Amino acid sequence: MTELKSDLLRLLSERGYINQMTDAAALDALALKQVVPGYIGFDPTAPSLHVGSLVQIMLLRRLQQAGHKPIVLMGGGTGKIGDPSFKDEARKLLAADGIATNVASIKRIFERFLTFGEGTSDAIMLDNAEWLDALEYIPFLREVGQHFSVNRMLSFDSVKLRLDREQSLSFLEFNYMILQAYDFRELAQRHGCRLQMGGSDQWGNIVNGVELARRMDGAEVFGVTTPLITTADGGKMGKTMAGAVWLHEDQLPHFDYWQFWRNTDDRDVGRFMRLFTDLPLDEIARLEALGGAEINEAKKILANEATAMCRGRAAAEQAAETARRTFEEGASGDALPTLIVPSEGMGIVQANTALGFTTSNREARQRIEAGAVRINGEIATLESTVRPGDKISFGKKRHGLAVAK
Repeated sequence: MTELKSDLLRLLSERGYINQMTDAAALDALALKQVVPGYIGFDPTAPSLHVGSLVQIMLLRRLQQAGHKPIVLMGGGTGKIGDPSFKDEARKLLAADGIATNVASIKRIFERFLTFGEGTSDAIMLDNAEWLDALEYIPFLREVGQHFSVNRMLSFDSVKLRLDREQSLSFLEFNYMILQAYDFRELAQRHGCRLQMGGSDQWGNIVNGVELARRMDGAEVFGVTTPLITTADGGKMGKTMAGAVWLHEDQLPHFDYWQFWRNTDDRDVGRFMRLFTDLPLDEIARLEALGGAEINEAKKILANEATAMCRGRAAAEQAAETARRTFEEGASGDALPTLIVPSEGMGIVQANTALGFTTSNREARQRIEAGAVRINGEIATLESTVRPGDKISFGKKRHGLAVAK
């Protein structure tokens, strides 16, 4: 890659966000010359986004930090179909009212990461249902469909993967990439959007949008993708034994969110600091060079900064203090996840699953039999009962409190 001159692409490159770009030199020149409106789409398939979406949220934050304009596009329209990219099967279709509820809930997340307003570089939030719901089928096919080659669409990895596995790909899902390309064209026309960003699995969809804008309007727009964010052991970022790491506090307690970052693999500390915090690069370089037990202090800083950005500084400080009291002093801590149990108690198997430590009772039994679960510091058995006031420990780093009804 040639030397980058714009603050935007230098920032993205230094922080580790760039995987592919459609025309790096032209985008770099554009970012030097003017404010670049750029967008990322988010389909509202749940009431909250999870950590797997965080790199894209941070990408919009970096765009704004470099003086450019983030556009958050909620997929109120495309969410009715579901993106098939690298999925083994079709998503369950959501009803219109469910999509609207999810959109309203997700909006709260972005207000923590971006500054919204009427200014030149202030973020805006849009919903593609505004234009997609109004499309008429035959005119859309004539105007837009003619620019897409089925042969080429079949060649994209996101589609080819499903076909190679002989897994069903509905005509409904097949249309998704056309609608996403149309989104880019609409945003370019309505809001002067010049850039679409997304994960590496969106490369084919983004290229389609770049080409559609050129063919229909002669517009020059650009695409940037981020690398697939995996952990040092090869796992998918944000996937844990207990399930997704949700960004909303009503779906995951502050302490669990903080603890997720505290449990980062030593090898990932520096990379995750660059991606998910605003810490200066020289400070990150110092912290990631720490060895031995000192790296644990760097992990606490990562946990504090990532939690403060998503949940607020007070929540981060409370979680850090809970962790300190729990692990260093052996105290319970007020912010641990809680489980309401009846006065006669609850079986330890059901308690682990209810707390989210395990995803099934079967998994809970296996972990209990392996000696990984304790009640008040004592190793639990399958016959153990959890009563109000008990502290349940799952391994060394996950804890919960049983409270009375």
